[in-house]
Amino acid sequence: MSSSKDHTKEYDIKLSDLEKGSSSNKDEELYFGEQSEGFQNTTTSKKLSFINSISHLIRAETKGIERIEEHERNLKETVLTAASMWFSANMVIAAMALGMLGAKMGLSFWESVLTIIFFNMLGLIPVAFFSMFGPEFGLRQMILSRFLVGDYGSRLFAFITAIACIGWGAVNIMVSAQLLNMVNQPHELPPWAGCLILVIMTIVVSMFGYNVIHFYEKWSWIPNVVVFFVFIARIKISGNFDAGEFHSGEATAGAVLSFGGAIFGFATGWTTYAADYTVFMRKDYPKWKIFWGLVIGLITPLLFTMIIGAAAITGIQKSDVWAEYYEKHQNGGLMFAILAVDSLGGFGQFCAVILALSTVANNIPNMYTIALSTQAFWSGFAKVPRIVWTIVGNFLTLAICIPGYYKFEDVMENFMNMIGYYLAIYQAMTLSEHFFYKKGFKGYDIEGYNDKSRYPIGIAAIVGFLFGVLGTYLGIDQNWGVGPIAKLINADSSLPGGDIGFELAFGFAFIGFNIVRPLEIKYFGR
Repeated sequence: MSSSKDHTKEYDIKLSDLEKGSSSNKDEELYFGEQSEGFQNTTTSKKLSFINSISHLIRAETKGIERIEEHERNLKETVLTAASMWFSANMVIAAMALGMLGAKMGLSFWESVLTIIFFNMLGLIPVAFFSMFGPEFGLRQMILSRFLVGDYGSRLFAFITAIACIGWGAVNIMVSAQLLNMVNQPHELPPWAGCLILVIMTIVVSMFGYNVIHFYEKWSWIPNVVVFFVFIARIKISGNFDAGEFHSGEATAGAVLSFGGAIFGFATGWTTYAADYTVFMRKDYPKWKIFWGLVIGLITPLLFTMIIGAAAITGIQKSDVWAEYYEKHQNGGLMFAILAVDSLGGFGQFCAVILALSTVANNIPNMYTIALSTQAFWSGFAKVPRIVWTIVGNFLTLAICIPGYYKFEDVMENFMNMIGYYLAIYQAMTLSEHFFYKKGFKGYDIEGYNDKSRYPIGIAAIVGFLFGVLGTYLGIDQNWGVGPIAKLINADSSLPGGDIGFELAFGFAFIGFNIVRPLEIKYFGR
């Protein structure tokens, strides 16, 4: 027995030495996320897996869904780190493409702008709110969800979030691949190759983890902003911008609701990721700074890019060239026409490439969080290193975005609305739990985050989810189905929109959850 203990002790010392790494610079180790628990395999044998060993050699983060303890935090990290990440993640081509959808639904420029402002504000507030939970508890959003929607509920949302991450990645890559396909004709890059390049670039950054992601996002917005200002200049100089007129009636109301639903889905899409990117901030960091810092970091790029998109699309009414490129090559074609066709030539094509690569900044959070969500879904998946799930998620994204490339606008609109539906359900229940039953941050027994007996079973969450699905069904107005209430809003099927799916999803989920939750507490005590 003594020999076995000596051997174990010797092994622990060697493991400790390995975790310290070759560098003695503590700041450098903290920057690259080399926490002591991060290099231990989640199996009880405590042996480093081959993949984690490789991860260590390339200085990639191996920390998964384990709680980030206070001694592991970066005391120098401020809200600027998280705000700049979301700033870069939204200063991207996909946001501009989304801004173009308003015109497709019949809205004028100013009608689109007002819709963009209101629904973005509505969507981003939950993201900023849940970002405050990261420093407080050191838990990733899906692990935190165990205390909000219970065991079954958190698994359900972890599964949906993992799927959503793949969908986000696919939608983002499609429009970038469209733009890359326009460059250097007639020797253009095939769509599949453009998708592959963007996937590989996302893998390279996201596999290294939290701190490298924050470092990349801190600076990646700069070239993107420059290109967006080039767009503004070209739209102005071309003389093709047309603000249009304000309208009223059923057509406008229906279009605003449907376009607003897509905007809400994009803005609020980060809700189930929010705490993932603030967990290394110190616990006593002021919550109000986190909230308002994230609001600014989110709203600025969202409004900036979407309004540019709304302005750009108006030009197809005056320019036959812009209209032709838009008709043949969709959103990416219009962007290319503005930058390069009878415009800036080679420099315009260079700007198009830079803008296409901006999608990497948007996809990185998706591919980082997909690993955490997968691990949170089932303990068996947690034994698989985070890097593996990141790579798998990227290639599943590739498999979807190549066929979806040719139907981008329909895919984007439908996907954004679907995101809005399920996140409205999530928000209705989690906000209810936090304010009504936990009664604020002091109501959480975080030390037991891996102990099922310390958080709700999730019966109320499942009931609330089903209620939310019913509300969604009643309010949807999509090309694959129209709900009964949506039909009442827009009785003339020839008119665009009328989707109130996310509004009804929130309301129904709120009612269902709060009917059952008191009973769950009464009979199960948690």
